[in-house]
Amino acid sequence: MSKWTAADLPDLSGRTAVVTGASSGIGLVTARELASAGARVVLAVRNLDKGRKAASGITGQTEVRQLDVSDLTSVRAFAESWTGPLDLLINNAGIMQVPLARTADGFESQLATNYIGPFALSTLLLPHVTDRIVSVSSQAHYRGHVDLEDMNYTSRSYRALAAYADSKLYETLFAFELDRRLADAGSQVRSVVAHPGLAVTNLISHRPVISGLLFGVMRPLVNDADEGALPTLFAATQNIPEGPCYIGPSGPAAVKGHPKVGTASRAARDTDIARQLWDLTSRLTDIDAPNKIH
Repeated sequence: MSKWTAADLPDLSGRTAVVTGASSGIGLVTARELASAGARVVLAVRNLDKGRKAASGITGQTEVRQLDVSDLTSVRAFAESWTGPLDLLINNAGIMQVPLARTADGFESQLATNYIGPFALSTLLLPHVTDRIVSVSSQAHYRGHVDLEDMNYTSRSYRALAAYADSKLYETLFAFELDRRLADAGSQVRSVVAHPGLAVTNLISHRPVISGLLFGVMRPLVNDADEGALPTLFAATQNIPEGPCYIGPSGPAAVKGHPKVGTASRAARDTDIARQLWDLTSRLTDIDAPNKIH
C-alpha cells in the first residue's frame, strides 16, 4: 500500500468515469490514467476546446462534455443529460485563493466551485452512481472554519486563503456525511475524500510568489501533477476501510509520498455540523438526496 502507483490500477474495462476539471493538472492525469486502465472517461470541463485538446493526448476511450461546477444551471444541465450507469464520479475541479467574486447564483466563487457545485453534482447524479464518488479536498481544510450563519461571506470580511480553507472543509464534511447516509441506506456506493498533498499545478499560477517557490527551491519537496493524482486514483479504485475515508500522501505532514489512508481534521468529522451543513446547502440549492440509489 505504501508504494502504490498508477501502475497498480486494476483493469477498468467496461466502467465509466466522470472527472471534473479534467483539462489540466491533477484532473487531466486522473482522466489519463483511468482511460489507460480501460475506463470510458468523460472529461467534464468549462472550456470545450481545452477539454478536447486534453482528450487528444489521452490513450483510451474519452468524451468531452461542458460543465461549469460553479454554475448550478450548468450542473443541472449536465446531470439531466446523463443516461445510464456511472461507476466513478471524481469531483476534482476547484479554484484556490482568488479575489472575492460572486457567481451567477450569488455564491462566493470558491464556495461555489469547491463545495456548492460538487454537492449539487454528486446529489443529482447519485441515482446513476454504482461505485464511488471521490471528492478532492486539501490539507487546507484543517485551517477551515464552519460559519453556517454567513457561509457566503455576505457580512464578514473576505480573506482569499481563509475562504479556500473553509470551502475545502465544507466539501470534506459533505463527502463524509454522504458516505454515512449511503451506508445507512444500505447502498454499496462509497463517498471518499482524497487530497494531493502539496502539488505543483496551475491551480496557484495566479499567485506568482507562491508559484515561484513551488516551482523553484521547494520543487523537490512537493508533488507534481502525476504524483498528486495518486490519492484520487487510489480512492477511486482500491479497497478502503468502512466509514468516512480520507486518502492522501504517506510522507511527513502528508505533503508528498505514495497514497495511504489518513485522518481528516476533527472539524471535518463532526457529524452534527455535517448534518446541519447538508440541510442548509439543500435549502440554498433546492437540491436534496434522491430516493433512488444503488
